[in-house]
Amino acid sequence: MKVITTAIPDVLIIEPNVFGDERGFFFESFNRRRFAELTGCDVDFVQDNHSRSVKNVLRGLHYQIRQPQGKLVRVVQGAVFDVAVDIRRSSPSFGQSVGLELSAENKRMLWIPEGFAHGFVVISETAEFLYKTTDYWAPEFERSIAWNDPAIGIQWPLQGEPALSVKDQQATSLAEAEHFA
Repeated sequence: MKVITTAIPDVLIIEPNVFGDERGFFFESFNRRRFAELTGCDVDFVQDNHSRSVKNVLRGLHYQIRQPQGKLVRVVQGAVFDVAVDIRRSSPSFGQSVGLELSAENKRMLWIPEGFAHGFVVISETAEFLYKTTDYWAPEFERSIAWNDPAIGIQWPLQGEPALSVKDQQATSLAEAEHFA
């Protein structure tokens, strides 16, 4: 496993060691001990989620203000442009984002610690997205920041308008959102 730092040092790209031949491939998608050694984060994942979406579906930018979730995310079919936004008020990177392509082909994963909003847009015809979380889903604490907030300035690779949930259509701006300390 290889860990690559991003422009926001707490958000990490994880590249697994992939072993392949003419029969296919194998890789270890998570090993708690190795993850802790390489990232300095000893995490306890309590929930795994799996979503499937079609092209131009944009999910996010989501977070839980209580019971915050660290997330280890990856794509097992298709491709997405994945984004993490720092919403920790005391952080030097508050309001900044990191975005990159995650795909079944590149097998990259992204570690998004607590204190970040997260979202993605599907850039292939369909995509299946997996993510492990460090706390349980708590809908009463779930919040959403507008995907197109100019204060954040994410350059989404969109073709036209994205397909959004009602929740994401009603998302607030970063300035109006609840933040972490």
